[in-house]
Amino acid sequence: MSLPEPPSVALGRIISDLGSTLVEVVAGRPDPEVAVAGVLIHDRLDEPSRLPGAIVLGVGVYGPDQVAGLVDHAHGLGAAAVMVRSPAVADAAVADAAVADAAARTGLVVLGLTPGASWAQVAALLRSLISADAATAGPVPGPDASFGGDLFALANAIAGLLDGPVTIEDRGGGVLAFSARQDEADDSRIATILDRQVPADKLRALEQHGLFRALYRSEDPVFIAGIGEKPRVAIAIRAGGEILGSIWAVVPGPLNDDRTQAFREAAGVAALHLLRQRSGADADRRLRADLLATVLEGGPAAPRAAARLGLAAQCACVLAVAVAGAAADDPAAPDRAAAGDRIAGSLALHLSAIHPHTAVASLGSVTYAVLPCATDEDARRVAETFLARVGTKVPTVVGIGRLAARPTDLRRSRSDADRALRVLQSRAEGVHTARNPEHPHRIARFAEVYAASLLDELADRMAVDDDLPAGPVVRLREYDHLHGTQFTETLAAWLDTFGDVIAASAKVHVHPNTFRYRLRRLADLAGLDLADPDARFEAMVQLRLAPPR
Repeated sequence: MSLPEPPSVALGRIISDLGSTLVEVVAGRPDPEVAVAGVLIHDRLDEPSRLPGAIVLGVGVYGPDQVAGLVDHAHGLGAAAVMVRSPAVADAAVADAAVADAAARTGLVVLGLTPGASWAQVAALLRSLISADAATAGPVPGPDASFGGDLFALANAIAGLLDGPVTIEDRGGGVLAFSARQDEADDSRIATILDRQVPADKLRALEQHGLFRALYRSEDPVFIAGIGEKPRVAIAIRAGGEILGSIWAVVPGPLNDDRTQAFREAAGVAALHLLRQRSGADADRRLRADLLATVLEGGPAAPRAAARLGLAAQCACVLAVAVAGAAADDPAAPDRAAAGDRIAGSLALHLSAIHPHTAVASLGSVTYAVLPCATDEDARRVAETFLARVGTKVPTVVGIGRLAARPTDLRRSRSDADRALRVLQSRAEGVHTARNPEHPHRIARFAEVYAASLLDELADRMAVDDDLPAGPVVRLREYDHLHGTQFTETLAAWLDTFGDVIAASAKVHVHPNTFRYRLRRLADLAGLDLADPDARFEAMVQLRLAPPR
């Protein structure tokens, strides 16, 4: 019987997860696929055991010669990478060259640990990432999986150290965890606990007094009195230079030296918990996105990916959701991208409350959701409810694919949803007219926009092949361009009103007799037989496909 593979995580994952706050690449070219299987703390007086695939932490290793020597030594141990304290190897070009030569010679990458971050913290985070990555080989947790249990235990421990009720909050004042004894606090704290959010008026008062600025600039606890009710002491939760949140305790007065030190240490432990929580959430998000992309692309791996997402046993529809008009060259593109991220999060939360086996992931600028349902009409009702809740501030559109009876059919449903979404994007830009009075330009099932989708695809083919029709409509447009007439507009109005001259003349704001004259004139100029149904149909298609010259 073969032994199971040891848990590991890709080096690219480590750099991606920790890079924004804790580590940077100092030397070497990292191979994102290299497996990291453990952590070794270097001790020059104690030869470590060989652990292939480990990251060697160079605690106390400074200067180019020491770092280069550690790189060579780690290579002999079969290590995957080396981590040293920044800026130990960035003092001069000579230092950079020495370490770069060692990295090139051994093929190892050298990472730099951000000043202010603790070695114990990064070692624990690396081990957590390795364990979390191994755990994702099994069933995938749902989008609402919680990681907050340890934070509640930590809040109670801090409350015991400071002898007062405690909350742990994110940067927006959201309550992540709280301790017991909240009945000893004041009404403001009780409202915060009930809403899991600091009241808006309280946040404004703290901001106006500059307390958040003081809190985030200091590494020591900040005592706050004279604002609201009972005094408080707060400390920022930071990882390197990034503020992750804060801890607040209701206390009778300023802390003594012992409790100040204990509060500082508690903030460091809280930072570790929050970074673990973020790493776990990011890992889950990425895994679900990868699995959903596999399902939507089809192929032999799709059924297994669907099973891991819990989608194998029921019919489902694919929803494609996007912010209307989010073009890459739009000046508002960054704001729209942020709005798209918020919409994706809101959609995941909304669908998770409807069905436990929904799957949501953003692929590019589009958020896709697989919703188990009996019909595409059920999916439409869910989409309508969602849009009603998010409102109209962000112009969101939802395309709905046909019902997929099997996971292998989800690829076609995704294609349908994409085609419906494109039609909605065009309608939002005013190319087509709205058909949904309740949510204009916002929701469409593929069956409702099938003809419009075909016209879009035909227009694409014409644009690629430069295959513009040389028919009556093109001749009318050329005549209008040369002579300043409106014959094309007249023809379009007549066709749109099914030949009703009174309605068509009102649409273009001319007298019916003038309209009749224009109609006879344009038929002669274009060589168009308006009594021929095939000729009328061809003219309607050309009006929608051939762009004006």
